[in-house]
Amino acid sequence: MKSALSADGLETTEKIRKINQAAGEAIGNTTAFNEDAYYWTVMGTPSAAEPWGFQFDGHHMVVNYFVLGSQVVMSPCFWGSEPTSMEIDGETVTVCHEEVVAGLAFINSLTTAQQAVAIESATKSNGSMEAGAFSDNAVQAYTGIRGDALTAAQKTKLLGIAQAFVGRAKADVAKVHLAEVRKHLDGAYVTWAGGTGDADAFYVRVHSPVVWIEVDCQAPGPLAGAYGASQGSGATQKHVHSIVRRPTATTTAALPDVAAPPVTEASA
Repeated sequence: MKSALSADGLETTEKIRKINQAAGEAIGNTTAFNEDAYYWTVMGTPSAAEPWGFQFDGHHMVVNYFVLGSQVVMSPCFWGSEPTSMEIDGETVTVCHEEVVAGLAFINSLTTAQQAVAIESATKSNGSMEAGAFSDNAVQAYTGIRGDALTAAQKTKLLGIAQAFVGRAKADVAKVHLAEVRKHLDGAYVTWAGGTGDADAFYVRVHSPVVWIEVDCQAPGPLAGAYGASQGSGATQKHVHSIVRRPTATTTAALPDVAAPPVTEASA
């Protein structure tokens, strides 16, 4: 993991596991929720020339890593936490906050007219994710506001959402992927549901030919008791799920003036 991820990416994985352990202790169920129930799968044989990869998988975290020579694809990835902040051994541990801040910074950079296009619902359901677990090869039409309708400053805010995730890979991999995202930024669409206040629960999807990102503030789940909440009591920033995928194919269900929307790739 140290060789595959950036310092931020490694810290994120460690914090997710640490909170999972502490929250499990808080509800008295470390059998299901702990820092050790994460599993390695190696696909193929590590090689300088032949394709191979690995998956690191557990509660609130999945990292898929594919290697072919000098080419690396870190996708699909899932990052989440419940709660997103917790006192552990006298220290406040916070994770999955960067993507929340980046999402809110983007939506609040839009004008009222632009928000009317981007926001599909002012209310937020308990769970909104379209391409999470068991949703490989999902097909989703482009919706929301398109990148070429944004100012340069707003595009920078949009790129910040991608950077929150792309930056978790090691620097050379992140640089290549972010350049791809930037190249296709005019053709990216952003869809929003929920509030826009600092503490509001929301859902945001960034959908372009080269990246699929979802940030979803969910209702309290099985670890609700660790932070004084009731399971299913309404979406909150204290329980966040995020997914990053790379689209790999197209369908015919295109909008009239854009390329066909890609389907998301299959995970390992």
